[in-house]
Amino acid sequence: MNSTELDRAYVWHPFTPAESWFDPNFKPVMIASGRGSVLLDEEGNAYLDGNSSIWTNMHGHNHPVIKQAIKDQLDILEHSSYLGAGHAPGSQLAEKLAKLAGPDKYRVFYSDDGATAIEAAVKIAIQYFHQIGEPQRDVFISLGDGYHGDTVGAMSVGHSSYHTGFFSSLMFKSDRVLQPGCYHCPFNQALPERADARTYRHCQWQCITALEEALKKHGDKAAAIVMEPHIQGAAGMVMQPEGYLAKAAQLAKKYGALFILDEVMTGFGRTGKMFAADHDGVKADFIALAKGITGGYLPLGATLIREEIFESFRGPIQNTFYHGHSYCGNQLGCAAALANLQVFETENTLQTINERAAQLRQLTQIFWQHPNVGDIRQEGLVLGIELVEDFATRKPFPFERRIAYHVSERARKYGLLARGAGNVLILMPPYSTTAEQLEKMVSALYRGLSETLPA
Repeated sequence: MNSTELDRAYVWHPFTPAESWFDPNFKPVMIASGRGSVLLDEEGNAYLDGNSSIWTNMHGHNHPVIKQAIKDQLDILEHSSYLGAGHAPGSQLAEKLAKLAGPDKYRVFYSDDGATAIEAAVKIAIQYFHQIGEPQRDVFISLGDGYHGDTVGAMSVGHSSYHTGFFSSLMFKSDRVLQPGCYHCPFNQALPERADARTYRHCQWQCITALEEALKKHGDKAAAIVMEPHIQGAAGMVMQPEGYLAKAAQLAKKYGALFILDEVMTGFGRTGKMFAADHDGVKADFIALAKGITGGYLPLGATLIREEIFESFRGPIQNTFYHGHSYCGNQLGCAAALANLQVFETENTLQTINERAAQLRQLTQIFWQHPNVGDIRQEGLVLGIELVEDFATRKPFPFERRIAYHVSERARKYGLLARGAGNVLILMPPYSTTAEQLEKMVSALYRGLSETLPA
């Protein structure tokens, strides 16, 4: 059997309707190699990586600096346990991450991915409150449609029914508050003369009021607020109004709750700064990192924790945090992450991101010409285009129609690999993407839309 036949016979793909894989008219893309922003399949067809290999790849595929760093580390040592022993790549990376998050001091707890980074934060928060004499603080507050991963703890602080529906009996309860997304907000009064007006805030900050009401309701039982800063990714690139994050951080402090930021998707330059919270000068108690931490080359997660929280875990042996993974602090992952940060410095990556983001904003104006485009949301190199059945009422397409999926499949014919979320088209190109390649990505996506939903 060839690789496609073997795949169909033995593989179970994540986030993929199983039956679609057996459709005789569906031909899977079997990736063979890649360079820069381009991936090649086994037949030699070239595709632009429009979703950065599910939001992980930062500097393009086969980047010589990151690749060499992994090779050099492999020649020294591939992996040794982080349980009670350390190593230079882990120590050096922790220092760099802590300084990026500064000026307050942070400790770094390593894990495998975004879900495990959030899981660690949740468990540390609970144990911390027990150790400082506030064991009643066990309620987490999080945003509507939030997504933080697929482990049980990460699901518990998320509210995405598509991901958690079958597993509610496994999860602890967390309080869901109003999602701070202007387009669908029932309180947002749009300006009718502007097509894009509903993207912006015209309200009385009811989303912040809802957050404060939840904190008041739970009082000294509130353990933490958990949120994705600026952009809720899996929710469909729902972008928060300017100022929301800073107001939420102030409320957490006012009511004695910890502030946990999930920077798994937004971290490492996606929004135009190293972390999304940097736009607001917000310093959280916990910062969960993964995806782009290694430039997309190897799995690695990290949870950054304020030093004063770590201090409560010192002292008697019962204060030990009994949690970890076999590959915590893997040397190869740490070496790749160090190289990733080096590339940011030597290639002036943040400037490139902001230049490409400005170009992307101009290119995507064409989508407003399509009658089924309800909203266009962009921050940095994150683009979400929401498709609606009716523009005036914002009526969504039925979930079963998988509109964004079909548009993305159509765009594949024009050399673009992209993956939407529900009714939202998503484009998140690697930072290595050239101006010409970005034009091709946008063109392919628009052609895919126009052919799937002819105007």
